[in-house]
Amino acid sequence: MATNMVQNPGFTKLILGTGLFVGILDIADALIFFGLHGVSSTRILQGIAFGLIGPKAFTGGMPSVLLGLLLHFLIATTVAAIYLLASRSLPLSCHQCLYGSLYGISVYIVMNYVVLPLSHLGLRPFPPLAPFINGVAALVLLVGLPIAFIARHYIPCKPR
Repeated sequence: MATNMVQNPGFTKLILGTGLFVGILDIADALIFFGLHGVSSTRILQGIAFGLIGPKAFTGGMPSVLLGLLLHFLIATTVAAIYLLASRSLPLSCHQCLYGSLYGISVYIVMNYVVLPLSHLGLRPFPPLAPFINGVAALVLLVGLPIAFIARHYIPCKPR
């Protein structure tokens, strides 16, 4: 499949553009939600970097902020790429509301119960209700559904 992407620069641009778009939506949600709870944008982005480099993220200044931002967009682009690539083989474009919602929930589960426990953060206790609801809602409404609607626009529905 990687060869197909190299041969189809339009598809690569679709993945990168979709990753950028949902990455902006998702980080905006985090900055607003946690900002309203007194967490600075610097701390949020350093928190993302913490998963990779550990405690030194909080003393790393602007480089760790930029690392957190880069990691965020790398993850968003990877999430977009997985769905868009799968849409070429599976009938995901046929039912974008259903599959986009399920994908957003799946991304929440994978990030919180696979990726983060394997990072420096480790396994965390179940979050308080408001951050949990915000986290799931953001990944459904700002990540899963936008990716699914973009896929529907660019990848024809192939019913099985």
